[in-house]
Amino acid sequence: MKKKQRGFTLIELLVVVAIIGILAAIAIPNFLSAMGRSKQKRTMADMRTIATAWEARATEMNRYNAAGAISTIPSSTSTPAEMSGLLSPTYIKSLPPFDGWNNEFEYRAGNLAYAIISYGKDGKMGTITQGPTTNFDCDIVYAEGAFLMYPDGAQTQ
Repeated sequence: MKKKQRGFTLIELLVVVAIIGILAAIAIPNFLSAMGRSKQKRTMADMRTIATAWEARATEMNRYNAAGAISTIPSSTSTPAEMSGLLSPTYIKSLPPFDGWNNEFEYRAGNLAYAIISYGKDGKMGTITQGPTTNFDCDIVYAEGAFLMYPDGAQTQ
């Protein structure tokens, strides 16, 4: 009587490992891109929330900034702690201190204008242009009730 052997051959195991490797090579970049897009969307939602609270405060105070500067261009910068003191808890329960990449938001305000800026994935200030961007490192800018610079379409690393 012949004893029947059970199990997988080395070739079968190598084929399975190769298939898993190919599937992982396809899935991981898509997963990383989806994570980047989710951070962008979270950042944009937080910026809208902050802007809504800032608009509510501006309606009551008749200006956007705390000190009443005479500039109409958003140039004076406020720290997240200063903004939290101005907006929390009256206009927003708690101010989101960081964007999706764990960088602090930048707040700029004048009497008649404001801007909320996220420096994107790299956390460094870039050239601010109007319109959509296709790079995760590009800045996101919300000013005057609309996004001036925002992610749109397929993003590149």
